[in-house]
Amino acid sequence: MVPAARPRRASITDVARAAHVSVGTVSNVLNRPDRVAPQTRARVTEAIAALSFVPNAPARQLRAGTVTTVGVVVLDIRNPFFTDMARGVEDRLAQDDFTLMLASSDDSPERERRFLRLFEEHGVAGVLVVTTGDDVSHLREVMDRGVDVVLLDSPSPDASIPSVAVDDVAGGEAAARHILQLGHRRIAVLNGSHGIRQCRDRFEGVLRAVRAAGLDPDEVVEEVPLATLDAAGGEAAITALLARDGAGLPSGLFCVNDLVAIGAQRGLRRAGHPLPGDLALVGYDDIDVAAELAVPLTSVRQPTHELGFRAADILLSRRTGTATGTDHVVFQPELVVRASSQPAR
Repeated sequence: MVPAARPRRASITDVARAAHVSVGTVSNVLNRPDRVAPQTRARVTEAIAALSFVPNAPARQLRAGTVTTVGVVVLDIRNPFFTDMARGVEDRLAQDDFTLMLASSDDSPERERRFLRLFEEHGVAGVLVVTTGDDVSHLREVMDRGVDVVLLDSPSPDASIPSVAVDDVAGGEAAARHILQLGHRRIAVLNGSHGIRQCRDRFEGVLRAVRAAGLDPDEVVEEVPLATLDAAGGEAAITALLARDGAGLPSGLFCVNDLVAIGAQRGLRRAGHPLPGDLALVGYDDIDVAAELAVPLTSVRQPTHELGFRAADILLSRRTGTATGTDHVVFQPELVVRASSQPAR
């Protein structure tokens, strides 16, 4: 069976032919309608409607010398934290009629660089990047080629690269301080690689809280490495903790993000551990579902939407030369206490 031919998209030439005008006149109707006589404009508008003509935005941008697309690279778009942050970016871009191209690096420096290259090849106006490491020299090179860059969810190690971040040390400290105030004296930190700035900073915050309480981190804190920063990783970590001999399960559990905490709850439930029981389980990000779980999750809230919105605002204002505030913004996190964190017994 021969597949049906795809219908051909109407071109600006088709519109000009149908309206009996030049291509230039159609272009003026689309971009500078005040230059076209009302009768001619009406004829062109009728032809556009009859042909279901949709302007080719990249071609128009090329002719006009303007670009209205911004690329965004996050670690994993499946994580609701990054989805909400991307929505903040989109909401700000929409105010200036810019569009969004979104990609996940999967915490791979090579994949991050590949998407940045693809974005450049598509001629984006700028890029917003959640970096996979501390080395931002490749982003400096992107800027040197005329593409604006803003770091997302990370303070910038290079003052010339704007950034929007959250104080993750303070967030980790708030989580651990809460667990300690509930009387828990052993804390398992379900954490990712310290090559990820957020993981490193949140763990440093835990250590600060323990020291501030006059306790020895070596006796209180156990870091549990995660294979993946998602629910599967959290469940696997709990399974491993429960399977070992002797040490038992720490009654304080701090998870590097809410997806890991959700997986930890699932692992505890499958092992028959009563929830919330005598555990203090704390996540990070405060994604929407955190408050809707069977045992609502205590979490460190980040201003997710505002992170994306402010980063996009900095990028656009730098392009137009209208920037009035700082190029380096640091938000403060907030601990939201729910039923998953219970006092020690």
